[in-house]
Amino acid sequence: MFASILSRFSHDLAIDLGTANTCVYARGRGIVVSEPSIVALNKVTGRIEAVGTEAKEMLGRTPGHITAIKPMKDGVIADFEAAEKMLAHFIRKAHKGNGLVRPRVVIGVPSEITQVERRAVKDSAMRAKVSEVHLIEEAMAAAIGAGMPITEASGNMVVDIGGGTTDIAVISLAGVVYGKSVRVAGNELDEAIILHARKAHNLLIGERTAERIKIDIGSAYPLEHPISIEVKGRHITEGRPTTVTMNDGEIRKALTEPVRFIVQAVHDALERIPPELSADIFDRGIILTGGGAMLKNLDMRLRDETGLPVQVAEDPLSSVVLGAGKMLSDFDLLRRISLD
Repeated sequence: MFASILSRFSHDLAIDLGTANTCVYARGRGIVVSEPSIVALNKVTGRIEAVGTEAKEMLGRTPGHITAIKPMKDGVIADFEAAEKMLAHFIRKAHKGNGLVRPRVVIGVPSEITQVERRAVKDSAMRAKVSEVHLIEEAMAAAIGAGMPITEASGNMVVDIGGGTTDIAVISLAGVVYGKSVRVAGNELDEAIILHARKAHNLLIGERTAERIKIDIGSAYPLEHPISIEVKGRHITEGRPTTVTMNDGEIRKALTEPVRFIVQAVHDALERIPPELSADIFDRGIILTGGGAMLKNLDMRLRDETGLPVQVAEDPLSSVVLGAGKMLSDFDLLRRISLD
């Protein structure tokens, strides 16, 4: 009972510092922050005007002196100062504005992150007033968050499709036997939709509209019932606002290349793992996590292409932060899997 009271008042945090979204898990309280990884900066004063959801609302709508910045690119920090301020904001929010707290944090990072990129994440976190930083691979955290038995002497395969990277890992005995991070993920799907709208419909659309199209009618495999939506944007040649109708078939065709790239990365992983672990994966299958795992029928496409059982994690968006959160109460396991 004493341990449960201590954990309730613990300040330790787990952070999934994603390209598209940042989630923060507080020990004893669960997920306390889940917001877009965006910062709105005033170029005149240098002041941060908004962070997260509020900043995302400003995308494509800001006056000239305010710019919306995405501090993360391909799963790593692209803008050091903005990332530091965004982290500090989310940590304060997780602690309900208490700036005196200096928590220990566990942060998920892509599998093939370089030493320089790793140092940038650690430095940003330390400048955001934390006491300790532990880094773990996102695929490992996702596997733990999805409830996979990672400490057993058997192969577990996880494919974590985020905003900037797709992390593929085969895990056995709490170690990554095979790990690969490819920089094709949710953002590339959005860009493919923007390009399709321009080429097929002479329509200019923004990132938020492309994301909505992907969520509403995007798919990796034919749907049982065709669906279509109306899309608003600006006509390229006429310059006026206009509306067009798009259907799932054309969007599926537009997403062909990025989806094929992800499927090929899974094929490559299956070809490179030891035969004993291949047999385990044949029995257990593949678990999909991350926001990209929610693309309609992606599990069916992978099942068809690999001949293996494929299932989407129960809470794909939160798998990484939930797995990192479990490490807050299991420091022995954290020491085994930490990148430190």
